[in-house]
Amino acid sequence: MTKLKQIIGRKELVDFPELGVTGIHAKIDTGAYSNTLHCHDIHLKDKKLCFKVLDPTHPVFSQKEHSFNEFLRKKIKNSFGEIEERYMIKTKIKIAGRVIKSIISLTDRGKMRYPVLIGRKLLRN
Repeated sequence: MTKLKQIIGRKELVDFPELGVTGIHAKIDTGAYSNTLHCHDIHLKDKKLCFKVLDPTHPVFSQKEHSFNEFLRKKIKNSFGEIEERYMIKTKIKIAGRVIKSIISLTDRGKMRYPVLIGRKLLRN
């Protein structure tokens, strides 16, 4: 079976169906290994990871708190070359008409131009 190749741009609109979020601008970054989603109020509560997608300044922000029983904690080098510990979840991303299950790190990207970063690991699939 041959894989269908598709061309995507530097920027794409993405959805996170399991999080109920649609139409978020994402930067495609082949220099980044993994994916990152801008989140607000990331914390642990009763051994569950809780967070809100985006932040109150973003037009698509909702106050809905998401919680995950299964998550990872990993040290990741950020765009400034600094190592930071981030929580990671497995969820679906819809990009260019395809829905892909992927691991996404959660962090505050409020000062960045794009709330979502798509790395080369997802692009390989």
